[in-house]
Amino acid sequence: MLEASHNSELPVIPGKRYFTIGEVSELCAVKPHVLRYWEQEFPQLSPVKRRGNRRYYQHQDVILIRQIRALLYEEGYTIGGARLQMETGNSDKVQTVHMQQVIPQMIAELEGVLELLAADA
Repeated sequence: MLEASHNSELPVIPGKRYFTIGEVSELCAVKPHVLRYWEQEFPQLSPVKRRGNRRYYQHQDVILIRQIRALLYEEGYTIGGARLQMETGNSDKVQTVHMQQVIPQMIAELEGVLELLAADA
């Protein structure tokens, strides 16, 4: 059975440029073999591959994985249905999931800026 945990309960995505598959696995609560499978099923998901075919995901890849996860685990879509939702790009659900990921990230970044400003004052 699929996990019922929600994307809003996932940790904030750190401000790094690249993430390993293990880091993305923890950030998205999805096992590495599932991420590799999703790469085959969702053409939008294509991490950078370097030395020895090691995968390096970027920030937008992590957000995309969280969107896919929400469509599959929370909305109950099949792989084909989720792929269609991602390809059409006009789904309100995809936009909502995206905003649910971006807003907490922005809040965390703004709080960091406030801390820096408070330290300088």
